[in-house]
Amino acid sequence: KFSEWKFKLFKVRSFVKPSPGEAQGPTKNTMEGQSSLEETPAIIGSANIPAPEKPALVQPTFTAHAKSLEKPADIRKAREKAIHQASLRKLCRICGASFRADGQNRRYPVHGPVDSKTQGLLRKKEKKVTSWPDLIAKVFKIDVKGDIDSIHPTKFCHNCWNIMYGRFSNSPYEVYFPRNATIEWHPHMPSCDICQAARQGLKRKGRQTNPSLSKKLKAMSDRARRARLPKSQVQPRNSSKDLMKKLTNCSKMHLSTKCLAVDYPVDFVKAISCQICDHILTDPVETTCKHLFCRTCILRCLKVMGSYCPSCQYPCFPTDVESPARSFVNTLNSLVVKCPVKDCDKEVNLEKYNQHISSHKEPKDSYVYINKGGRPRQHLLSLTRRAQKHRLRELKLQVKAFADKEEGGDLKAVCLTLFLLVLRARNEHRQADELQAIMQGRGPGLQAAVCLAIRVNTFLSCSQYHKMYRTVKAITGRQIFQPLHALRNAEKTLLPGHHQFEWKPPLKNVSPRTDVGIIDGLSGLSASLDDYPVDTIAKRFRYDAALVSALMDMEEDILEGMKSQDLSDYLNGPFTVVVKESCDGMGDVSEKHGNGPAVPEKAVRFSFTIMNISIAQGQESVRIFEEAKPNSELCCKPLCLMLADESDHETLTAILSPLIAEREAMKSSELLLEMGGIQRTFKFIFRGTGYDEKLVREVEGLEASGSVYICTLCDATRLEASQNLVLHSITRSHAENLERYEVWRSNPYQESVEELRDRVKGVSAKPFIETVPSIDALHCDIGNAAEFYKLFQLEIGEVYKNPNASKEERKRWQATLDKHLRKKMNLKPIMRMNGNFARKLMTKETVEAVCELIHCEERHEALRELMDLYLKMKPVWRSTCPAKECPESLCQYSFNSQRFAELLSTKFQYRYEGKITNYFHKTLAHVPEI
Repeated sequence: KFSEWKFKLFKVRSFVKPSPGEAQGPTKNTMEGQSSLEETPAIIGSANIPAPEKPALVQPTFTAHAKSLEKPADIRKAREKAIHQASLRKLCRICGASFRADGQNRRYPVHGPVDSKTQGLLRKKEKKVTSWPDLIAKVFKIDVKGDIDSIHPTKFCHNCWNIMYGRFSNSPYEVYFPRNATIEWHPHMPSCDICQAARQGLKRKGRQTNPSLSKKLKAMSDRARRARLPKSQVQPRNSSKDLMKKLTNCSKMHLSTKCLAVDYPVDFVKAISCQICDHILTDPVETTCKHLFCRTCILRCLKVMGSYCPSCQYPCFPTDVESPARSFVNTLNSLVVKCPVKDCDKEVNLEKYNQHISSHKEPKDSYVYINKGGRPRQHLLSLTRRAQKHRLRELKLQVKAFADKEEGGDLKAVCLTLFLLVLRARNEHRQADELQAIMQGRGPGLQAAVCLAIRVNTFLSCSQYHKMYRTVKAITGRQIFQPLHALRNAEKTLLPGHHQFEWKPPLKNVSPRTDVGIIDGLSGLSASLDDYPVDTIAKRFRYDAALVSALMDMEEDILEGMKSQDLSDYLNGPFTVVVKESCDGMGDVSEKHGNGPAVPEKAVRFSFTIMNISIAQGQESVRIFEEAKPNSELCCKPLCLMLADESDHETLTAILSPLIAEREAMKSSELLLEMGGIQRTFKFIFRGTGYDEKLVREVEGLEASGSVYICTLCDATRLEASQNLVLHSITRSHAENLERYEVWRSNPYQESVEELRDRVKGVSAKPFIETVPSIDALHCDIGNAAEFYKLFQLEIGEVYKNPNASKEERKRWQATLDKHLRKKMNLKPIMRMNGNFARKLMTKETVEAVCELIHCEERHEALRELMDLYLKMKPVWRSTCPAKECPESLCQYSFNSQRFAELLSTKFQYRYEGKITNYFHKTLAHVPEI
C-alpha cells in the first residue's frame, strides 16, 4: 500500500519511448503534457497516439519527490505496477477482451449511470435499475461495487453492452455470454498474465495467456459469431443434436412428423415440431427466447446439458418455461394424424389421438405413450380442477379406502399429513410449519380482528401499521399481518351499525335505520347567531346501535349463562339489562389532534358498561350475566368523545343532550334483537353512577366543590356538616334539582341573591343528566389521604398545643414528613397526590413511621385508632357489592363512623372545628345509605 501511495507522487508517460534527454529530469513540456495516474489512466485506445508494433516499457518521469525512491528495486516494482495498471485500462472488466488499439470500438464505464439508450429501454420495460453496477450484477452476476483500480479494469466493451441490451430487448441477433466465462482479476504478481500479454503485443480480442480463459473466450466468440450470422450460413451442430436426442429418448412417447395425414409445408412442420427431438410437439412449452420444445425434452436437456436454450444458448431455467399462446395450442390440437398402429388406417385430430389409441388392445409398447387426459400431457398443477379430479381419481379412491379403514373416514387429515411428510422429507420446513398451523386451526397468519386489536392497543396510526405490514411481509415472505382494508372490514363488524334490530314501539325522534356507525357529535345543532358558539370536535355512536353492538359482543356469554341456569329454551318475556353510564374528563390532549381547527386542549368521554342481565322467572329474577370487573376499562364501551372542557356546561349540554334524549326514549321501549338464531326482547335500566364529584356537580347543575353546600347528596352546608358529622340522609334528586333550577331562573318570590341561593341549596344551572346517588371511590381515597397527609404534618408540629404557627414552620413540617416517608415507606413527594400514593399512605405501617416523628404517646394512640377505623370502613365503599364481599364491615360501619367522627371532634378539634372536607362528610354520613 505504501509503495502504491509513493508511486502516485510521480507522473507516468505513455507507451512511447522517451528520449535520453528526457530521462535526466522533468521538463516543462513533460509536466504539462502528461497527467497523473490518479487523474487520467494511460490508455492507448483513448489517446491519439499510434500503437507501436512492440510495446515499450513505461518510463516514469520523476518529480521533486522522486528521491524517496532510493532503491532500484522500488523503482522496478513501481514501473511494473504502472505497466500492469496501464494494461488493465485496455481490457474489458466483464469478458477480459482487449479493446481495439485504434480506439474506434465503443467502451463504457463500469461505474456510474447507464447511457440514455439503455435507460430508455429499461424505462420501457419498467425496470428500476439505473446504474451500470446494478445492471452488471443483474445480467452477469458480477459485483463491481468493490472494485479496486489497481486490480480491476474500469470499463467494459460494446460486446458486453450488447448482451445487457439484448437481455431486455429480446433481440434476435444479440450476443450470448456463458455464465462460466466471467474473469477473475488478481493483484499484480511477478508472473502476471496481463503484463506478459502486454509484452508479447497480443492485440486480438479475447486472447489471454491463461489456457482455460482462452478456451472460454473462444467458445464465447464462436457463439457470438453464430448468433450474428443468418440461419442459412450457420453450420449445424449435428453431434450435440444427436446427443440431445439420445438424452430425451422419446421415440416411443412422442409422435413423429411422418404421422401427419396432410403434406404440410416444411416451414410449418418445423414450427410444430420440437427443436430437440424433431417430433410433433407434445405438451409444448416456450422459453424466454421464444423457442418451442416438448416439456419432457427441454426439462431433461436443461438438467443434463446446463441452463441454456438448446437452440440459441440463451440462459434458460426450468422455471422460465411456460405454455405458448392458446391460439397456437388450438392449431396444434387441430392437426390430423394417422394412427401408427399396424392395420389401423384411421385419421384423427391430435387432440383426440390419445383417446383413440387407448381403444387398441395391442401391447402398449407398440405405439406411443397414452395420455389418459385426452390432451397433450400437462403438469398436474396446470390442469383444470375437473382434469385434476379425473387424473387423481384412482389415487383418491385408494386414499379414501385407507382413511375409512384406519382413520375413521378422515380423508382430509390423511391427505394433509401426507403433504406434511413430503414437505418435511424435502427439508421445506417453513411451508411445513404453515401447513401444520392450518391443520391445528391457527392459520399461517393472524386474523384481521387480532391485527386490529394489535394496532389499537399499540397506538399505531394507519400509516405506521401499513409500514410494519409491508416490512414484515418483505422480510419473511409471508403475510402474517393482514392489510389495512381487511382491518377496516373487521372493524365494521365490531363497531355499532353492523347488526339489524328493531324497537317496539319505535323510538321517539330517533331514526329507524340500523346501519348507523360513527356520527358527528354536533349533528342536529342548529347554527344560529343567538346560539352559544360550539367550537369543538365531537364524534359519537347512536346510543341504541352501541347497546346492540355491546350485546352482540356478549352473545356467547349470555347464551352460556342461560345454559348454566337451564334456560336454553327460554323464549318468554324480556331480558332486563342494567347499564352503568360514565362520563369523565381525559385531561390534556394537546398535540394529538393534528392541524385541525382551534379546539380546547381537553377531552371528555361519555361511555357505558353493561353491568348485568337477568330474566324474570315468576316473582324471582334469575341473573344470567354479571360483569366480573365492572370498573375495568375493558368492559367500558365508548359512546361519545369530544374535545371540550368538562367545566364548560354549555358545550356539554349541547353535545350530550341528543344522547340523553335517545336514552329517555329507550326507557319506555323494548329492543327486538336476534341472538342465537332466535329473536329476543330486551329492556334497559340506566344508572348514572360513573361520575366523579366534579361531573356530578356539572350535570346536576350544582355549584362547584368549593361551595358552602359541600354535598351532592344532601342539602347540608359545611358548617352544619362539621357540627353534625354522622346523622345525614340523601335528600337530593334529579327532579328536585330541576324544580330548584326553575325557581333560580324565575325567582317567583322576588328574593335577594342570598335568600334565593339559600332556597335552591346551591343549584345554579339546568340539570341535564340524571345521576344515581353514589360515591367516587378513587377520589374518595385521594381526598381522604390528602386530609390524613395534612393531619400528619400538623401532628409533627404539635398544632394542638400551638395553633398559630407561621407559614415557614408549616413548610418545614411538610419537608420533614416527605423526607421521612421517602426513607421509611419509599413514598416520593413528587408523585403526591395520586391513587397509588394515597393507597400506600393509608396503611398502619405509615402511621408507625409517622409516630417516630411525634413525641407524645397519647397522640400516637389517637392516630393509630383513627387509621384503624378508616381501614375498617374503607372496604365498604371500595367493593362492588359490600353485602356479599364484606358483610361484617358493612354491619359495623355505623359504629366505626361514629367513633371516627368522635375522634375528629375531640382529639383533632383544632382541625375540624366549623369545617370538614367533602369526602370526609360523604364517608361518615352517606356510605351505608348508598
